[in-house]
Amino acid sequence: MTETTKTHVILLACGSFNPITKGHIQMFERARDYLHKTGRFIVIGGIVSPVHDSYGKQGLVSSRHRLIMCQLAVQNSDWIRVDPWECYQDTWQTTCSVLEHHRDLMKRVTGCILSNVNTPSMTPVIGQPQNETSQPIYQNSNVPTKPTADENANLGTVMRYEEIELRILLLCGSDLLESFCIPGLWNEADMEVIVGDFGIVVVPRDAADTDRIMNHSSILRKYKNNIMVVKDDVNHPMSVVSSTKSRLALQHGDGHVVDYLSQPVIDYILQSQLYINTSG
Repeated sequence: MTETTKTHVILLACGSFNPITKGHIQMFERARDYLHKTGRFIVIGGIVSPVHDSYGKQGLVSSRHRLIMCQLAVQNSDWIRVDPWECYQDTWQTTCSVLEHHRDLMKRVTGCILSNVNTPSMTPVIGQPQNETSQPIYQNSNVPTKPTADENANLGTVMRYEEIELRILLLCGSDLLESFCIPGLWNEADMEVIVGDFGIVVVPRDAADTDRIMNHSSILRKYKNNIMVVKDDVNHPMSVVSSTKSRLALQHGDGHVVDYLSQPVIDYILQSQLYINTSG
């Protein structure tokens, strides 16, 4: 396949990121590498979207701190960025709402329609900028202050594009996939949109049996072809991703915290005295 006929992908990860770990960033990298190796996809960007403060999870620190830690964690990446939209809403947003926000924002900024929202494949969608002086679509910035409606995506200016296919895919671990099987936890209509209209990329943890998990949900079975499971030789234990283990290590003064968190994130946590005297 040529570069323009491959599906261009934006990976979106939602979560508490309390705090963001090395494992979260590794999930992005592993997912991108796997999608590229299939020969069918080009990952053009990654989005970290921290949850709203009203999510109500025990021990959740202010989104102001979580946004800064996320920005520090991705500051050396040329393709992953932090988006504050969820945090700046009046209340908690569903994962489905976050995906739809980024779809609608992309449509508004580019003047195009994305391919994974039940629209015809021949519809013009986002592509390579024709104006070489334009700003890149994905770029990191300094620690964010509250943006305007369009600025928060950090997508640059409206540009002319070639016709290429773009998809926004939810990036998650196998634990989130497994949560889809818990009765009453997810709104079924939202699940239909998340898996059916958008699609998900799953990075398994602790050698999880993703086929078994998917067989436990009629919706996951229905849209099995829209679920891409990263298959590589990397052992990805839950502890590497777990924010809980990172918090415990900080509370106990465990030197292994450097295995979980990047140094700039650790420095910020210590400077701000986060998690040190907090349980949960």
